[in-house]
Amino acid sequence: MQKLAIDGGKPVRKEPMPPRRLIGKEERAAAMRVFDDSIRTGNAFLYNGSFEQQYEKDFCAFMGGGFADGVSSGTNALFCALGALQLDAFSEVIVPPITDPGGAMPVIFVGCVPVCADSDPRTYNTSAEQIARRITRRTRAIVVAHIAGEPVDMAPVMALARKHNLFVVEDCAQSHGAKYKGKLVGTIGDIAAFSTMGGKHHSTGGQGGVVYTLNEKLHWQGKRFADRGKPFNIPKAAGNVVAGINCNLNDLSAAIGSAQVKKLKGIVASRRRVGEAIKKGLKNSPAVFMGWQAPGTECSYWFLRLGIRPERLRVDKARFCEALCAEGIPAGASYRHIPGEAPWFRNQATFGKSRFPWSCSDYKGPRRPVYHFPNAIKATDAHFSVSVHENYTDREVRDILAAIRKVEQAYLI
Repeated sequence: MQKLAIDGGKPVRKEPMPPRRLIGKEERAAAMRVFDDSIRTGNAFLYNGSFEQQYEKDFCAFMGGGFADGVSSGTNALFCALGALQLDAFSEVIVPPITDPGGAMPVIFVGCVPVCADSDPRTYNTSAEQIARRITRRTRAIVVAHIAGEPVDMAPVMALARKHNLFVVEDCAQSHGAKYKGKLVGTIGDIAAFSTMGGKHHSTGGQGGVVYTLNEKLHWQGKRFADRGKPFNIPKAAGNVVAGINCNLNDLSAAIGSAQVKKLKGIVASRRRVGEAIKKGLKNSPAVFMGWQAPGTECSYWFLRLGIRPERLRVDKARFCEALCAEGIPAGASYRHIPGEAPWFRNQATFGKSRFPWSCSDYKGPRRPVYHFPNAIKATDAHFSVSVHENYTDREVRDILAAIRKVEQAYLI
């Protein structure tokens, strides 16, 4: 048995993992076209111009049709997707159990009340069963997040939503190009939000996002909300028709996005190749396995969610991951990003000391709701993360598998 690197042995991999190299010459050329156009015309580049319109067309082409609006961040994409629904104040919106803070906070800022669902215990994603437990007569919408590029089991969710006449918002920030039963995520619910910050599958630069839908009415409502209520697609309107704030993307970011989205099919295919190869390589592993995925899904692997069988190891998950890191593998022991556990949520730290919206007399739900997340905690306790990207080759796959086997063998009971 090889001596572990954490104990002074030789690591599986000495050099760092390869850089992602997401941005290249194509993006630089796209950005220069924006500058050249501005210099030629004498006009500063802004937003909603030809470059942004082209990016939105390119994004819709990738999605197979529909309507897209570029916005300034993934958080704002969810904010504007919710704004498109025109929900009454104090409506309840069910939010994911595990997500970025920006996957739940926007509910507050459309004047609604976030209600936290638990997850399926096998995954970081929620399920129709868990959502059903949170539906009340005040519920108007459901936000589902496809965490780690793994699609939620959407058919039961959509059946539940239709039964109760609820909107479904897909948070696709981590799942560009993932599929559920042959359909791209983002095309299944009523409206979707994508993040295009620099770490996602494709990017519009440092920050950015897209609001996407197949529903033209929701598209225009969302676009108006994202730009201070401008009367888009209302020819005879005399002024701004609804309250909103400026969440616009800009033409420079959009030009980068157009170059990026042309690469997205290949990016997703490469990430899928890496993830599926590691899944296959772990098939007979006694203590480590690829986390459960809903039937009929094709994941786009924003990161790998790997399960661990602690009863078969003589160390805990944290020590196992420390040992993997020492072998040169980028592993993280915890992904416990549960909005309902966060101080802002527990303390209702929203608008000063008002505790709005929970404290408002017009809200007829619980003033101090307490949510429990046994499944989400179980899922985060039972899994760890390994970072991957589309620039990984067969060598990186071999090194990840070799390191897992090495550490596993050293720590097996």
